[in-house]
Amino acid sequence: MNWTCKTFAELTSLELYHILRARSAVFVVEQSCVRLDIDGKDERAVHLFAHESGPMPIAAYARLSINEDEEPEVLVDRLFTNAQRRGDGTAETLLEHLQREVALRWPSHMVRLSAPTFLKAFYEQFRFKKVDGPYLDHGIPHIGMSWRAPASLDAAVQPARAGHLLRRAPSSMGML
Repeated sequence: MNWTCKTFAELTSLELYHILRARSAVFVVEQSCVRLDIDGKDERAVHLFAHESGPMPIAAYARLSINEDEEPEVLVDRLFTNAQRRGDGTAETLLEHLQREVALRWPSHMVRLSAPTFLKAFYEQFRFKKVDGPYLDHGIPHIGMSWRAPASLDAAVQPARAGHLLRRAPSSMGML
């Protein structure tokens, strides 16, 4: 599995196709969420993904973007691992790569994501804290969570999970 992080302009047409196909498989087909996935935000985002050979080459994915508020935050959405990778540690590796990438590109920024409530403990392993909710997002209970990126990359590469995986059942809801 190879990890890549690219701006929209850096993505090849094949990479973009694979990303959009995988997002559709997870969010539209598995979760039955009728929504416009191609929402106009991809062009301003950074795309972090793991790719491998096979019929569904995107093993894990997260979209990172910065909002344009007075106090900018890094917004993380569209996080998922594909069905074949759930429960094998790929989700944990995705969060580790995500935190390194944020610390590199946006040191000291607040990072915000919307997490299904059943994944609260998973995100807490990575220093995310609940900041709001619960609320429904496409019929699934979610909470808002945030984490402040460290000022230096060195602090981000320190193990957040104390070297262990949280015991959890793989999600059947098409997320992590």
